[in-house]
Amino acid sequence: MWFGKLDISTLENWLWEAACSIRGHIDAPKYKDYIIPLIFYKRLCDVYEDEIKKLSEELGNEEVVRRLVSQDRKLIRFYIPEDCLWKNIRKITTDIGEKLTEALRKIAKENPKLQGVIDIVDFNATQAGERIISDENISKLMQILSKYRLGLEDVEPDILGRAYEYLLRKFAEGSGQSAGEFYTPREVGLLMAYLLDPDEGEEVYDPACGSGGLLVKSQLVLREKKKEVKRPLKLYGQEINPFTYAMARMNAFVHDMDADIRVGDTIRNPKFIEEGRVKQFDKVIANPMWNQKFPQDVFENDPYNRFSFGIPPSNQSSDWGWIQQMFASLRENGKLVVVIDTGVVTRGSGSSGTDREKEIRKKFVENDLIEAVILLTDNLFYNTTAPGNIIVINKAKKHRGEILLINASKEFAKGRPKNYLTDENIKKIIDVYFGWKEIEGFSRIITIEEARKNDYNLSPSRYVSVDETEEIQSVEDILVELGKVEEEREEVDEELKEILTKMGFEV
Repeated sequence: MWFGKLDISTLENWLWEAACSIRGHIDAPKYKDYIIPLIFYKRLCDVYEDEIKKLSEELGNEEVVRRLVSQDRKLIRFYIPEDCLWKNIRKITTDIGEKLTEALRKIAKENPKLQGVIDIVDFNATQAGERIISDENISKLMQILSKYRLGLEDVEPDILGRAYEYLLRKFAEGSGQSAGEFYTPREVGLLMAYLLDPDEGEEVYDPACGSGGLLVKSQLVLREKKKEVKRPLKLYGQEINPFTYAMARMNAFVHDMDADIRVGDTIRNPKFIEEGRVKQFDKVIANPMWNQKFPQDVFENDPYNRFSFGIPPSNQSSDWGWIQQMFASLRENGKLVVVIDTGVVTRGSGSSGTDREKEIRKKFVENDLIEAVILLTDNLFYNTTAPGNIIVINKAKKHRGEILLINASKEFAKGRPKNYLTDENIKKIIDVYFGWKEIEGFSRIITIEEARKNDYNLSPSRYVSVDETEEIQSVEDILVELGKVEEEREEVDEELKEILTKMGFEV
């Protein structure tokens, strides 16, 4: 048995060994669906044993403590029946999948907060008459995962997030199914949480919370900022994918954080509603799916008046729909930080005629709501090689009439298979943002008038040149532009048909 902090390299080797033990039996993207719940289960058991040990040291008798805890659950954060403990389930040699699933359901029944979290996987499930994961493979997995303790003193608090990130990164490449999941890289999430600048007692919301990483990082940043937090953040999130929703609740639970996470489609069916409108929060942080497509009527018939700045283009890119949803969720002096496709700040600028995205962007600029735009490097994210933009929208801007543009496209370290931000990269961006500085080749402060002159193009690379190479549109942006042109063509065709029909021509 190994004791002490589990470093990242050891963690990754350990997870890879676990994944390899079920290789060939389950599709690679599904590995995490079995490994992560087991890590969570083991973490719970190890933390439970830590708490029993601590109480035993205070009261002097472990047997008495176990009996007391079974009678009074308030003595402990969560209760695990003796027959459901990891060490006892590991001893089982027959019907392992069935008995493991029963144990997890029993734990969920004993702890209402864990219902729909620890019991989401049926380890005895079959497909086409065959077990998805055999008892032999479950036994192998549990044996490998038993190598290390995951108690309070053994691992960093973000063990679950780190494990999820590693498994997603490992199997996202070349996998359409897994690549569709949008996990915010750890260092990008930290940068966003620093930019959010959360304060004690604030309510923080993520409408596309995934596995809850951005919410957790916001709380961790607050703890780092204030050594003694008397009033922690109140965390809220919504996630469309039921498994990922359960992951978010696991993540919050592992961090001993209170989070209200709900499942559902935020754009079509927001779950946080108060007095006929979406609930408002102090801070909003999110990484929604980029260039997602929603039918026009979803925005036009919204009962909560979330899209008052304009209707995003039909079936092309709903990025400004997501941003407006977040803005509608902000309190009077609220602030939001979102990472999104780079086209959000450029599309429509410089083109003749009207463009829906540009018109929405124009209103945000003219209302002096956009505080900063930060261009990240490419190949940071797991499901796209395209760069992203972090946009900071602040209802309580200190520098009225100004927008800070940071071109951080050269701020990264080369990694395999993905690039990543270093601590120095993050610090440089944070220092410029909070210091409101201009640095040649890195940052520039523009006025609303200058944004107006540039037809509301807010791309940092337009104002801050880091080299002499010409700015090239991403494939994603080009596809969205082509989609818009096609939509315009269809509208013109319809109008032409109506005119010709009125003139008596058959069409």
